[in-house]
Amino acid sequence: MGVDSKQTILLVLLVASVVSILVALILSLIRSVQVSLPPGTKYGMVFDAGSSHTSLFIYQWPTDKENDTGVVSQTHVCDVDGPGISSYASDPPGAGKSLVRCLDEAMTFIPVEQQKATPAYLGATAGMRLLDLQNKTASDQVLAEVSKTMSRYPVDFRGARIIGGQEEGSYGWITINYLLQAFMTYSFSGHWIRPVSSNIYGALDLGGASTQISFIPKTTIEDAKEKAAFRLYGFPYTIYTHSYLCYGQNQALLQMMVKALQGKDLTNPVSIACYPKGYQETRTLKAVYDSPCTVQSAPSTSLTQTFNITGTGNATACYNILTTIYNFTSCAGSPTCSFDGVYQPPVAGNFFAFSAFFYTFDFLNLTSGQSLSTVKATIDTYCARDWTDLQSSYPNEVKTRLRDYCASANYILSLLLGVYNFTDNNWKTISFMKQAANTDIGWTLGYMLNLTNMIPSESPPTMNVLNHSVWAAAIFFIVFSLALGLVLLILYFR
Repeated sequence: MGVDSKQTILLVLLVASVVSILVALILSLIRSVQVSLPPGTKYGMVFDAGSSHTSLFIYQWPTDKENDTGVVSQTHVCDVDGPGISSYASDPPGAGKSLVRCLDEAMTFIPVEQQKATPAYLGATAGMRLLDLQNKTASDQVLAEVSKTMSRYPVDFRGARIIGGQEEGSYGWITINYLLQAFMTYSFSGHWIRPVSSNIYGALDLGGASTQISFIPKTTIEDAKEKAAFRLYGFPYTIYTHSYLCYGQNQALLQMMVKALQGKDLTNPVSIACYPKGYQETRTLKAVYDSPCTVQSAPSTSLTQTFNITGTGNATACYNILTTIYNFTSCAGSPTCSFDGVYQPPVAGNFFAFSAFFYTFDFLNLTSGQSLSTVKATIDTYCARDWTDLQSSYPNEVKTRLRDYCASANYILSLLLGVYNFTDNNWKTISFMKQAANTDIGWTLGYMLNLTNMIPSESPPTMNVLNHSVWAAAIFFIVFSLALGLVLLILYFR
């Protein structure tokens, strides 16, 4: 064979080898498919700074989301030691310090690599709303101190603020319906589907300083101020919601005391129908009137003056005096008005009543769907019991709570029947519950759910993986290229 022929063969083999290598590279680099990896997990922290206490809720959700709303679940709850942050008006740094134990605890639940990406919020409710009305400087200082404390932790701190009453009511409504899978439910086919709208529940929340009602009415909401709109799981929702500041349980009972003191000679014991028979106490006027909800009714005398209280334990009289704390005259019998001229369409659908609604009725064993007549009879019986008898029957109960159950139960009746306009006919549409789906009910989960719409949706992380047939072809061309290269080497050295 001539030299030219050998050179031609070598050149052909070299070109074939180069082409084979290029084909193998193209197959391995271009002809690949994307395979989704399991979604990661995000975390979120929300402090619920209520009027009487503060709790930290830690939530988590996968990075892939259903129609822009995170599938959020509760991971951990930490109850902050001490009273609500509004109680630190005279010691704002103390409010920040009170959060430290729960913040430290949170860092043990959230993986270190996730902490800096974890959004953290503090929402203060009616207790701070009242402080803000009473002493805005102190309110701002308390929020500044809790912000300073939270900012020291390796989380994505997004602010501490006072949330509005409408927000509190709306987010409580979202929480309930999310936990009951009223927005989306997981089908047997393995997909999320939207259930019928009739499964949407209304929310009744009773705190220490405010109370909220939220539901979807059957009629058009005529007052835009009482309306809230959301988009969850790709669907829009419009609800009626209203919050009554100063009508939470604690503030309502202060207003009841104001009515009981009107026109009374305080040198003599004041009879309180809402307190058990035989109950006695000495109280100062300041304890009654040192609140933005009652200060306007304060007498001109010194608030350091004391007066004596005697309980009479009369449920009917208790209920009657509690109805006087509402101003019904401005509603003039309108079916779409609650009190103080507040618009409210007729209640519709089923309701979850939680927080103090539940705690009071749970103590009285009235959370099993009893009829309204049974509820009233049970409350009457409790109110008629002697104070000594109650203390011996419930030795472990906090005395102030034991004293107030009669008043609280009658206040709940006056609110549900006289303000929200429930009747015998729809009383059983109310379920008194502490939890739904084994999770505490409150506004924080709804708040977190709504905020996940602001967190950009993430595509599941992917990696390039070769298709099986393409992989086999790539291996063939690589082996073929190596074989050609070997032949070239043999020919070259010969």
